[in-house]
Amino acid sequence: MTIQLPGSDGVLRPYSPRTAPLAVSPGTPLTSRTVFSAAHVVADPFADVSPDSPAAVDWDATLAFRRHLWSHGLGVAEAMDTAQRGMGLDWAGAAELIRRSAAEAKAVGGRIACGVGTDQLTAPASLDEILAAYEEQLALVEESGAQAILMASRALAAAAEGPEDYLEVYGHLLRQAAEPVVLHWLGPMFDPALEGYWGSSDLDTATETFLEVIAAHPDKVDGIKVSLLDAQREIDIRRRLPGGVRCYTGDDFNYPELIAGDEKGFSHALLGIFDPLGPLAAEAVRVLDTGDVKGFRELLDPTVELSRHLFQTPTRFYKTGVVFLAWLSGHQEHFTMVGGLQSARSLPHFARAYELADGLGLFPDPVLAEARMKNLLSVYGVAQ
Repeated sequence: MTIQLPGSDGVLRPYSPRTAPLAVSPGTPLTSRTVFSAAHVVADPFADVSPDSPAAVDWDATLAFRRHLWSHGLGVAEAMDTAQRGMGLDWAGAAELIRRSAAEAKAVGGRIACGVGTDQLTAPASLDEILAAYEEQLALVEESGAQAILMASRALAAAAEGPEDYLEVYGHLLRQAAEPVVLHWLGPMFDPALEGYWGSSDLDTATETFLEVIAAHPDKVDGIKVSLLDAQREIDIRRRLPGGVRCYTGDDFNYPELIAGDEKGFSHALLGIFDPLGPLAAEAVRVLDTGDVKGFRELLDPTVELSRHLFQTPTRFYKTGVVFLAWLSGHQEHFTMVGGLQSARSLPHFARAYELADGLGLFPDPVLAEARMKNLLSVYGVAQ
């Protein structure tokens, strides 16, 4: 059996899908690394909405996917960039997502951390207004019983006049946080509005401010998530963290080497690519739990080509590939996204994502994945 897939040159070529998935199943809890998957949301395909409407979410399918991740021993990073936060999912939708997911985590004993931002602000704001918005979201996450992830703020990036404003805002938030939080540095490749975060477009200067925030409140920082797609910078930052502060890699290009680590330390993980890679990633970390670094790399290294494909520029549209693979994998019954973001990638991009994911054995039912890929191709006018 073959399927005709279009390449970037517009030429169709035959591809023979594999007939069996990679054999992975839920196992023992992960011990050597703390691993979060930043999870996507499932849209309600029957909602009569436009891309400008508030998100219409299929809550049953969305929560079922989180149970899937928890069953494999992964934590869920909720209401983050992967959930289309600020790209189709507004604060009202994110707040509902946090409440529902936190309750579900409590019911099944799953680990959860939730994004705290300022996206209820829809106009230029003062520092006091930004701080109040952060406080509102932090209170909701803490009341839900989830761990807080202080996300980068578009409003703060626009309003801050220099590093001192970041030190003031983050210092205030960390002092009032009930429990240690995760600080998230999201680079402009994921969100152009975050250019110059921490008060400078020079990454060395920005790094010093970031580390100054942590050094002033090490007891309130569980860890940091670095999403700059720069492995050496993450390693350099990791080595300068105060004792007890973790580094959660957010580098979807270099995660195997960063999680494996070196003689001076390693990164934990909080990754969007671990949404489609969840079962395989968990299996790889269980191998690492035994001390088998080589076996861990043998499982995870081959996934990097798929990750780099999904996260290719414009990187912020990686969510489209993540949801596409969830559909092919049978985790949802449609390929529809909040905000209409399913249109953000091309057919050749989808074809290559299908081929790479199939080659890794990611699809629990390869026959279903092939049928759904053929359905998508037919919509684009590619006869099979």
